[in-house]
Amino acid sequence: MEYDRGAEAEEPPSGLTAHSQSSLTEKFVPKSNGFHPPPVVPVERSYLRDIRKVERFPVSKRSADFKNRLFPDAATADWNDWRWQSRNRLRSLAQLERAFDLSADEMDAVARHKGSLPLGITPYYASLMSRTDPSEALRRTHIPVGGEYIRMPGEADDPLGEDHDSAVPGLVHRYPDRVLFLSTGFCSTYCRYCTRSRVVGNPGGEYHFSTKQWDAAIEYIASHKEIRDVLISGGDPLTLADEKLDYLLGRLKGIRHVEFIRLGTKVPVVLPQRITRSLIRVLRKNKPVWMSIHATHPSELTMESTEAFNRLADAGVPLGSQTVLLKGINDDVDVMKKLMHGLLMHRVRPYYIYQCDPITGSSHFRTSVEKGVEIIRGLRGHTTGYAVPHFVVDAPGGGGKIPLLPDYIAGRDGDDLLLTNFEGGIYRYPDPDGTLGADKTPAMGR
Repeated sequence: MEYDRGAEAEEPPSGLTAHSQSSLTEKFVPKSNGFHPPPVVPVERSYLRDIRKVERFPVSKRSADFKNRLFPDAATADWNDWRWQSRNRLRSLAQLERAFDLSADEMDAVARHKGSLPLGITPYYASLMSRTDPSEALRRTHIPVGGEYIRMPGEADDPLGEDHDSAVPGLVHRYPDRVLFLSTGFCSTYCRYCTRSRVVGNPGGEYHFSTKQWDAAIEYIASHKEIRDVLISGGDPLTLADEKLDYLLGRLKGIRHVEFIRLGTKVPVVLPQRITRSLIRVLRKNKPVWMSIHATHPSELTMESTEAFNRLADAGVPLGSQTVLLKGINDDVDVMKKLMHGLLMHRVRPYYIYQCDPITGSSHFRTSVEKGVEIIRGLRGHTTGYAVPHFVVDAPGGGGKIPLLPDYIAGRDGDDLLLTNFEGGIYRYPDPDGTLGADKTPAMGR
């Protein structure tokens, strides 16, 4: 997959002025394909006014202590400014050493890194991590270790075959009625198990993202009327400036056959300060926009992320979660149950648990597939159904998401289907016309 080689800085994409937004709209108005462009709204009144305001946002004692230790000159208003958070990410070994007592493995891994998936942790998210314990869950997911440099059999840089299924640069069309729209290569934090580690955070590499690329992707969507669902991802689309996100959502909503738009993001838990009232206005304006939030561990459920979730839910944004199953981090029924319960309490519906993709250098994160089935078995029947997500393997080579469930079919006895429940009991269901379970040895029961 080739991309236009327009340099994308390792910073959040900049905003648009009213003049540049008008120019882009004139440039991108298609001449056919049923597209109806949104009106151009000057940004000075609706957006720039809010930049001058101090965004009120809660700050936990833990985050305040971290700020005072590492950024003593920063005011609370700075800390609550999402752009300040992005500019002051921990990106070097020297910065990490100020924040953490690093292990020899961590120091060596950071020093060895080159290319995509760089080190990048927002100060807020770093404040949630243990200063002294390299095995702490969130720290393990974001500070490199030597395991990243071990390539095991079956691993690949693009294990899901996204490049193969790219209809145009940055647009993956795998399923009949939906597409994946890669809007940016920038993330505010870089998870070390990232499926798109080949793509993100490498401005001089093979993959580039630009408004020219957006144009081609939107034209493709407009010309394919079978597409009704667009998932905007990246990178993280919530790192786009309000004006750019508004522009992209407006373009997509102007295509009549597009019925469903989703944003895939980790921002509410790694950079909750990004959920500003200005952003909420953009989402309200373009509703309905659904949001899939990447959540990893109960430690992410803080007063700050609670504020972000509340703002989104109160604005009518439907929220779902996606969680990657990670060895020694969340591969435990009690940990996963606590995370799923916490998400529900924050009005986020648990949706997917993903088996960790066989991305190059990810073996130290991957569990057996059976572990995921075991976790679903430990949730189903033991807690509310709303807290039980789908466990899926995203099949390598482009096979798509394949759901896996514990086997609750015990066999057949005559006209009865024999089922086992969450407690292991056997129950009969009259099924005289069925054959399901006939291949199994009957397990006799009541």
